[in-house]
Amino acid sequence: MGLCSICKKTSSFVSKELGLCLDCIRCHSTQARRIALNVHARIRQKWGLPGEVPGHSDGIPCNLCVNNCRMRNGEYGYCGLRKNVQGKIEGVFSTKGKLSWYHDPLPTNCVGDWVCSGGTGCGYPAYSYKKGPEYGYENLAVFPYACTFHCLYCQNWHFRYHTFENKFEPVEKLVRAVNQNTACICYFGGDPSPQLPFLLHASQVALERNKDRILRICWETNGAMSESFLRQIGELSLASGGCIKIDLKAWDETLHTALTGVTNRQTLKNFERLSTLIPKRPDPPFLIASTLMVPGYIDAQEVGQIAQFIKTLNPEIPYSLLAFHPQYKMADLPPTSRRQAQQCLDAAMQSGLKRVKVGNMHLLW
Repeated sequence: MGLCSICKKTSSFVSKELGLCLDCIRCHSTQARRIALNVHARIRQKWGLPGEVPGHSDGIPCNLCVNNCRMRNGEYGYCGLRKNVQGKIEGVFSTKGKLSWYHDPLPTNCVGDWVCSGGTGCGYPAYSYKKGPEYGYENLAVFPYACTFHCLYCQNWHFRYHTFENKFEPVEKLVRAVNQNTACICYFGGDPSPQLPFLLHASQVALERNKDRILRICWETNGAMSESFLRQIGELSLASGGCIKIDLKAWDETLHTALTGVTNRQTLKNFERLSTLIPKRPDPPFLIASTLMVPGYIDAQEVGQIAQFIKTLNPEIPYSLLAFHPQYKMADLPPTSRRQAQQCLDAAMQSGLKRVKVGNMHLLW
């Protein structure tokens, strides 16, 4: 049972770590935001990460993502990778990165596998090896060790143990991992955003070396990178038959900040920007949205508002509603219930979206 620090009510749907209920987040946004940012700062400092986004007027700017960090000498950016070293930004390179990877047989448990080439064969023969699921082929799943958000329910939070390690992998080693059975490369994490210079370079080299066959480039991201980098990942995915899967974590900005430590303004703008590219390649789907149904926080109201937003852009955009598994600082919350999943599904369908699915159904209770 968690206690809300504003209304003082206890509930199994209030995270003990966050200490805020959904009603107070919505109704007392200024107070809730202040409390939530203090919670994020305390947790992040234990990792050795900046408690808040560095914003010094005399700092060196990093224009990679929504955070727009301005770091003084010796200071790290919010992601924990970029650092001001004697007036120069270091820690992120185009030739080496902090990451790991593995080969995942297709079709795989991907956010978009129910609509993508690897899971369905859509786009055959230009973008898929088979008319159906690409059995016998693999996805090269690449996991960068950093993130521009700080989600209290992060499902892969262990990557933070590696963020500060002085261990880098060269582009050549990652590119050599692409073999004759690799049909797609998917960057997830963490998040690809902090290491986009490296990941874009690796993608370009991989595509050049495999230009006579199908090799899709896909991204699973919070979508909060700068517009210039957004354009680059969009171009790679469009040309290769890949997709961009953006996690729309919440609609309400205060709720998004409470859960992730960061605003959702850039994510929504970038999602809208990418939606304008859909007519250039409607099949296979270029843009996919997802939302994690966090009990007590991401309810049918949130999902309905997100779905309405997506629908105004393009009702054909696939939308995945993902079941929640208790993790990280929200491990005290229950898993997503079947009732919550059905309510969220109904809200999304009622918005007018044509392709909505509940994923990770095995986690529902």
